Amino acid sequence: MITKDELEKILWSIALPGFAQILNKKFFKGLLLIGLEILINVQSNFNDVIILSFHGEIERAIGQTNYQWLMFYPCLYFFAIWDAYSDANGKKVSLAFLPFVFSAYLVTVGLIYSATFKVNGMLLGPIWLPMLSLPIGILIGIFLRYMLLKFIYRAEES
Repeated sequence: MITKDELEKILWSIALPGFAQILNKKFFKGLLLIGLEILINVQSNFNDVIILSFHGEIERAIGQTNYQWLMFYPCLYFFAIWDAYSDANGKKVSLAFLPFVFSAYLVTVGLIYSATFKVNGMLLGPIWLPMLSLPIGILIGIFLRYMLLKFIYRAEES
Protein backbone atom coordinates (compact mmCIF):
# COMPACT_ATOMS: atom_id res chain seq x y z
CA MET A 1 0.00 0.00 0.00
CA ILE A 2 1.22 3.50 -0.80
CA THR A 3 1.85 5.74 2.21
CA LYS A 4 0.74 9.39 2.41
CA ASP A 5 4.37 10.49 2.00
CA GLU A 6 4.86 8.32 -1.09
CA LEU A 7 1.61 9.61 -2.60
CA GLU A 8 2.64 13.21 -1.95
CA LYS A 9 5.99 12.68 -3.67
CA ILE A 10 4.44 10.84 -6.62
CA LEU A 11 1.85 13.58 -7.16
CA TRP A 12 4.45 16.38 -6.99
CA SER A 13 6.63 14.45 -9.43
CA ILE A 14 3.69 14.06 -11.81
CA ALA A 15 3.15 17.83 -11.60
CA LEU A 16 6.78 18.54 -12.49
CA PRO A 17 9.68 16.09 -12.47
CA GLY A 18 12.20 17.22 -9.87
CA PHE A 19 9.77 18.72 -7.35
CA ALA A 20 9.63 15.53 -5.28
CA GLN A 21 13.40 15.21 -5.30
CA ILE A 22 13.62 18.71 -3.82
CA LEU A 23 11.06 17.67 -1.16
CA ASN A 24 13.31 14.65 -0.49
CA LYS A 25 16.23 17.09 -0.03
CA LYS A 26 18.01 15.80 -3.14
CA PHE A 27 18.53 19.32 -4.43
CA PHE A 28 21.04 18.64 -7.22
CA LYS A 29 18.99 15.77 -8.62
CA GLY A 30 15.79 17.81 -8.34
CA LEU A 31 17.24 20.85 -10.10
CA LEU A 32 18.77 18.62 -12.78
CA LEU A 33 15.41 16.95 -13.46
CA ILE A 34 13.63 20.31 -13.57
CA GLY A 35 16.28 21.64 -15.96
CA LEU A 36 16.00 18.59 -18.22
CA GLU A 37 12.20 18.83 -18.11
CA ILE A 38 12.31 22.46 -19.24
CA LEU A 39 14.94 21.76 -21.94
CA ILE A 40 13.02 18.82 -23.42
CA ASN A 41 9.71 20.65 -23.10
CA VAL A 42 10.96 23.74 -24.96
CA GLN A 43 12.94 21.85 -27.61
CA SER A 44 10.06 19.49 -28.40
CA ASN A 45 7.39 22.25 -28.42
CA PHE A 46 5.55 20.12 -25.87
CA ASN A 47 3.37 22.87 -24.37
CA ASP A 48 2.17 23.96 -27.83
CA VAL A 49 1.48 20.33 -28.72
CA ILE A 50 -0.53 19.84 -25.52
CA ILE A 51 -2.62 22.94 -26.17
CA LEU A 52 -3.28 22.02 -29.82
CA SER A 53 -4.19 18.46 -28.81
CA PHE A 54 -6.65 19.64 -26.17
CA HIS A 55 -8.26 21.86 -28.80
CA GLY A 56 -8.61 18.87 -31.14
CA GLU A 57 -6.07 20.17 -33.66
CA ILE A 58 -4.22 16.88 -33.95
CA GLU A 59 -2.67 17.45 -37.38
CA ARG A 60 -1.25 20.79 -36.24
CA ALA A 61 -0.02 19.18 -33.03
CA ILE A 62 1.81 16.51 -35.04
CA GLY A 63 3.32 19.22 -37.25
CA GLN A 64 4.55 21.16 -34.21
CA THR A 65 6.08 18.14 -32.46
CA ASN A 66 9.84 17.75 -32.49
CA TYR A 67 9.87 13.98 -32.04
CA GLN A 68 13.67 13.82 -31.72
CA TRP A 69 13.37 15.74 -28.45
CA LEU A 70 10.00 14.49 -27.24
CA MET A 71 11.20 10.87 -27.37
CA PHE A 72 13.31 11.63 -24.27
CA TYR A 73 10.33 12.81 -22.25
CA PRO A 74 8.63 9.52 -21.21
CA CYS A 75 11.81 8.02 -19.75
CA LEU A 76 12.72 11.21 -17.88
CA TYR A 77 9.17 11.61 -16.62
CA PHE A 78 8.67 8.07 -15.34
CA PHE A 79 12.19 7.85 -13.94
CA ALA A 80 11.51 11.00 -11.89
CA ILE A 81 8.24 9.53 -10.59
CA TRP A 82 9.87 6.19 -9.71
CA ASP A 83 12.79 7.95 -8.05
CA ALA A 84 10.42 10.09 -5.99
CA TYR A 85 8.47 7.00 -4.94
CA SER A 86 11.56 4.95 -4.08
CA ASP A 87 13.15 7.78 -2.06
CA ALA A 88 9.93 8.63 -0.20
CA ASN A 89 9.65 5.40 1.75
CA GLY A 90 13.36 4.91 2.41
CA LYS A 91 13.18 1.17 1.82
CA LYS A 92 13.66 -1.02 -1.20
CA VAL A 93 10.50 -2.64 -2.56
CA SER A 94 11.35 -5.62 -4.74
CA LEU A 95 10.88 -4.92 -8.44
CA ALA A 96 8.77 -1.82 -7.73
CA PHE A 97 10.36 -0.14 -10.72
CA LEU A 98 8.69 -2.45 -13.27
CA PRO A 99 5.36 -0.59 -13.63
CA PHE A 100 7.26 2.69 -14.05
CA VAL A 101 9.69 1.24 -16.62
CA PHE A 102 6.96 -0.37 -18.69
CA SER A 103 4.93 2.82 -18.52
CA ALA A 104 7.91 4.67 -20.03
CA TYR A 105 8.32 1.97 -22.71
CA LEU A 106 4.67 1.91 -23.76
CA VAL A 107 4.24 5.69 -23.71
CA THR A 108 7.34 5.93 -25.92
CA VAL A 109 5.90 3.36 -28.33
CA GLY A 110 2.64 5.33 -28.35
CA LEU A 111 4.62 8.44 -29.22
CA ILE A 112 6.45 6.64 -32.04
CA TYR A 113 3.17 5.67 -33.71
CA SER A 114 1.26 8.83 -32.78
CA ALA A 115 1.55 10.46 -36.20
CA THR A 116 0.05 7.49 -38.07
CA PHE A 117 -1.90 5.19 -35.72
CA LYS A 118 -5.66 5.62 -35.82
CA VAL A 119 -8.35 4.36 -33.45
CA ASN A 120 -11.73 3.96 -35.20
CA GLY A 121 -10.37 6.08 -38.04
CA MET A 122 -9.34 8.88 -35.66
CA LEU A 123 -5.75 10.08 -35.43
CA LEU A 124 -4.96 10.59 -31.74
CA GLY A 125 -1.62 12.35 -32.07
CA PRO A 126 1.38 12.84 -29.77
CA ILE A 127 -0.59 13.48 -26.57
CA TRP A 128 -3.61 11.17 -26.61
CA LEU A 129 -2.07 7.97 -28.04
CA PRO A 130 0.83 7.95 -25.54
CA MET A 131 -1.62 8.67 -22.71
CA LEU A 132 -3.82 5.77 -23.81
CA SER A 133 -0.71 3.56 -23.88
CA LEU A 134 0.03 4.32 -20.23
CA PRO A 135 -2.48 1.92 -18.60
CA ILE A 136 -1.17 -0.90 -20.78
CA GLY A 137 2.38 -0.21 -19.60
CA ILE A 138 1.30 -0.08 -15.97
CA LEU A 139 -0.58 -3.38 -16.28
CA ILE A 140 2.32 -5.13 -18.03
CA GLY A 141 4.71 -3.89 -15.33
CA ILE A 142 2.41 -5.02 -12.52
CA PHE A 143 1.90 -8.41 -14.17
CA LEU A 144 5.64 -8.96 -14.76
CA ARG A 145 6.41 -7.90 -11.20
CA TYR A 146 3.83 -10.33 -9.86
CA MET A 147 5.15 -13.18 -12.01
CA LEU A 148 8.80 -12.50 -11.19
CA LEU A 149 8.11 -12.24 -7.47
CA LYS A 150 6.11 -15.44 -7.62
CA PHE A 151 8.90 -17.19 -9.56
CA ILE A 152 11.68 -15.82 -7.32
CA TYR A 153 9.72 -16.69 -4.17
CA ARG A 154 9.20 -20.26 -5.37
CA ALA A 155 12.86 -20.57 -6.36
CA GLU A 156 13.97 -19.33 -2.92
CA GLU A 157 11.73 -21.84 -1.15
CA SER A 158 13.33 -24.79 -2.98
